[in-house]
Amino acid sequence: MLSLHTNAAALSSQNSVGNTQRALTTSLTRLGTGYRVNSAMDDAAGLQIAVRLQAQTQGMAVAQKNTQNGISMMQTAEGAFDELSNVLLRMKDLATEAFTASSTADDKAALQAEFDALGQELGNIMKSTAFGGQTLFSADGTAVPTAAAGIFGTAGGITFQIGASANETMTVDTETSLGDVVASLGAVSTNYAATAPGTELTAGTNAVITSINDALTDVGTLRAQLGAASNRLDHVYNNLGNMMANTTASRGRIMDVDYASETSNSTAQQLLLQAGTSALKQSSSLSQLVISLMQ
Repeated sequence: MLSLHTNAAALSSQNSVGNTQRALTTSLTRLGTGYRVNSAMDDAAGLQIAVRLQAQTQGMAVAQKNTQNGISMMQTAEGAFDELSNVLLRMKDLATEAFTASSTADDKAALQAEFDALGQELGNIMKSTAFGGQTLFSADGTAVPTAAAGIFGTAGGITFQIGASANETMTVDTETSLGDVVASLGAVSTNYAATAPGTELTAGTNAVITSINDALTDVGTLRAQLGAASNRLDHVYNNLGNMMANTTASRGRIMDVDYASETSNSTAQQLLLQAGTSALKQSSSLSQLVISLMQ
């Protein structure tokens, strides 16, 4: 039907051109941004899943940093205990030399002087060892600890956040082991927590050798505990890396545009737009036929 008021062909062509224009705009936006999903309109469910995956990935990235910091902190503590062991071994040498018949009173006095100095260093290590401004074994770094204190003396243990969710934590409880170390160090030398001439080698008995052995055992126990926790954190780090890679890939499959497919789609939409525009132009000329009938 020829009509001046209604041009069905033009309306149909105009609607088709509009749809093609919107599809082309979406396609070009995807090509420009590199994302298949640029708003919730593109894929509401996919966007929701992708956001959750991104939150998980970012949380795991921070958790990886936490594990590295945790390992560094425990390595700092373990390094202090390594030096503590060296000091105790030297003190054992001095005690073993003192309690033999060939050592004179003067010899014992000289050995005691070094023994006292090493006892003070035991206290200094326990008092001043810190990580990131926080003391590890003492309350505030101003006094030699006489009980479990500092970060590693925290009641119930210290907790590391090793994942993106609230339940992904790891607790390392060294309170008891640290308390044993502090007690055994105090039994080795009076100069551990004080500065005064000692009598462990000049007037004591060779039982101090046993006390030193006990201290070495307690230090070794705590070092083993720290080493085990550090190894676990290292495995946590590796596992987080694996999960991050897979989660990132999953998010990419949802969000990232397939350039090969989208380029092909964009080309098709451009051709359709050109064809639709041409058809719209042709349909608009149909009204001229009405004028020709009236001439």
